Amino acid sequence: MRDGVAQIAAQMATQIAAGDARALARAATAIENQTPKSAALLRELGPHAGRALVLGITGPPGAGKSTLVDALVRAIRREGKTVGILAVDPSSRISGGAILGDRIRMQAHHADAGVFIRSMATRGSMGGVARATADLALLLDAAGRDYVIIETVGVGQDEVEIANVADLTVLVLVPGMGDDVQAIKAGVMEIADIFVINKADHLGAERVEQEIHGVLSLRNRADGWMPPVVRTVATEGAGVEELLAAIHAFPRRRGGTAISRREFAIDHLGVAVKSIEAALGFYEGQLGMQVSLRETVPHEKVNVAMLPAGGPRIELLEPTDPESVIGRFLSKRGEGLHHVALRVPDLNAAVDRLRKAGARLLNEPQTGAGGHRYVFVHPASTGGVLLELIEGG
Repeated sequence: MRDGVAQIAAQMATQIAAGDARALARAATAIENQTPKSAALLRELGPHAGRALVLGITGPPGAGKSTLVDALVRAIRREGKTVGILAVDPSSRISGGAILGDRIRMQAHHADAGVFIRSMATRGSMGGVARATADLALLLDAAGRDYVIIETVGVGQDEVEIANVADLTVLVLVPGMGDDVQAIKAGVMEIADIFVINKADHLGAERVEQEIHGVLSLRNRADGWMPPVVRTVATEGAGVEELLAAIHAFPRRRGGTAISRREFAIDHLGVAVKSIEAALGFYEGQLGMQVSLRETVPHEKVNVAMLPAGGPRIELLEPTDPESVIGRFLSKRGEGLHHVALRVPDLNAAVDRLRKAGARLLNEPQTGAGGHRYVFVHPASTGGVLLELIEGG
């Protein structure tokens, strides 16, 4: 039987999937603040996600990213598609919240029900995005948005975390900023799937494009994609339709030769313990962590306690029967790491791919703690670690 937190999360997930804008806003706040119910909510939302195109817009400060996003959203809405925007702003030194510069520049969309805009603060995170960005992208995906656009705070050569969150990354550059290749460093160059030269009516645009093509000629991508270079003047809407066409042309395929960078993510680490209460003396009492979910899974003969640890979680597993899987594990090996769980958007597709590759699966996909679907892969196929695949965003 579900506990109160899980029931609230399930109800909120249903409201979000039904298009309730207020529930969506409340959920975004809970996830960004990492409240106790946020982990349970993300688990409920997982099966609803995996359909949106998550688009990262990055580049140096002053490149016109917000203006370009505004123009791109207009083009997307003309196609009848819906959009969720995550504008990652610098943190206020006073409140710790976002300085809402990007959201102010997109006020033209505030009355459009097909556009949801959320400003979020970096809160000290490096890499151009905030720690909760991936979870908020999953939320907007589960809410039925066709596109989720993440605008970073502005990158340097080592701030490339957006590539781990987005399906497709657009790097925005501009001419006339002194050194034209200041943003074309190894790290940032490698994450770009599409290059945009914004403010292309300014002197120096031709030179920037030549430099981009020169760098691209020195490397080959494993997926065979050659990143196009698109010139735009975002303030006039020029080149935006061409950018959208390039986005549509990007080979985003799941279960085939091209695999999304968001396909796999660590969901949790399963730790076998003799007593959950004893273990919580350390996790809650000494570390100050909070349990987000407690549940008994009868068919697995195990009690479960989930503790959020940033994005991933720690799952404490206590046997209710000494002859259960966890009970036998404890008698043979003692307390410790039992398994690693990865989250995948399409469990059936992942299972089919593993079977074709000859991997040894320990069960058919079934429902476990928190209502998620899962399958276990034998350590003989994974290099010695019991691996759990969980369906989610």
